[in-house]
Amino acid sequence: MTTIEVKTTTADYAVKVKIGSLMTVAQAIKTVWTPRRIALITDTTVGALYADQVQTQLMAGGFTVTVLTVPSGEASKSWAQTMRLVEALSQAHFTRNDGVVALGGGVVGDLAGFVASIYMRGISLIQLPTSLLAQVDSSVGGKTALDLPTGKNLVGSFYQPDLVLIDPQTLTTLPQRMLVEGYGEVVKCAALVGGDFWKLLQSIQQPDDILLLAPQLIARSVSFKARVVMADEKEGGQRQLLNFGHTIGHAVELLGRGRWMHGEAVAMGLVAVCQVFEAQGLTPVGTAQAVAARLAVVGLPTELPDLALNTVLTAMRHDKKVHGDQLTWVYLAALGQPQLQPVPLTDLATWVAPALTTVA
Repeated sequence: MTTIEVKTTTADYAVKVKIGSLMTVAQAIKTVWTPRRIALITDTTVGALYADQVQTQLMAGGFTVTVLTVPSGEASKSWAQTMRLVEALSQAHFTRNDGVVALGGGVVGDLAGFVASIYMRGISLIQLPTSLLAQVDSSVGGKTALDLPTGKNLVGSFYQPDLVLIDPQTLTTLPQRMLVEGYGEVVKCAALVGGDFWKLLQSIQQPDDILLLAPQLIARSVSFKARVVMADEKEGGQRQLLNFGHTIGHAVELLGRGRWMHGEAVAMGLVAVCQVFEAQGLTPVGTAQAVAARLAVVGLPTELPDLALNTVLTAMRHDKKVHGDQLTWVYLAALGQPQLQPVPLTDLATWVAPALTTVA
């Protein structure tokens, strides 16, 4: 088992990565929680696979468990589902002494985390991420979120869990597209870290290789994210680096209206931002090609779809990294050397144009 300690100004907790850990989930949770009522929040897909197993273990461990299920998919990160879950907690007489366990991918983690953060002004939370995307990214760091029609994750809170328990074995039940999607975030982290992490990606030549190296990929990604979060819990500075590839990626995801998964949109965004900054002379020529090669071997998209410039710009202006009249981009001065670059909104069209016209 690999344990990564996360220590922030608001909470300290462990991220534990161990194959088969979902089979001993009650034992792990009892190290941080006394017996209490638990709302096990999951979705229709993951719940069918793991909810009974987890509920049975928790009840045997002395917990009282209420399973709450939402529809699978990004659309569940909504006010409607939030209110339904909050009302269910109230009707079941949950108190501040009880807790929420998020069992699922990034959507479930974001939604359940937000519910935990607002119910009675905050009750205890544990994350059990089951997708690669959630295991390497969204379950760690305390970000919770809902989507709005104008953009992703525009409503949310910073709310740290008491424990993140990651079982790479759950990845074997993912459809290949979902497994590969999460790898987009792994490539993002590796490009930001460089060095041995980037070299490790050279061993990935097909989707099955992701499963073989999953414990290492997860541990390295989480270790990097933990360092960033501990230095900047609430995205006031260096935590913005984790948005590498998201500036254009979020716009593509929004405009696609479900056509592309988050990791797929991020993959396109990673290549696009390298093209943008190569055109500006701030990223070495060939970086976009190198990043695209790591993504393409597992089938991730590397070319932006045919989108009108004005629609992309409109979506980007709703990005959370817009401050005043500037949007802060994350780029690579070299692999392993990320930088922040504020760009005036009035100049966005000039900056974005190379990514929409250049093929990776």
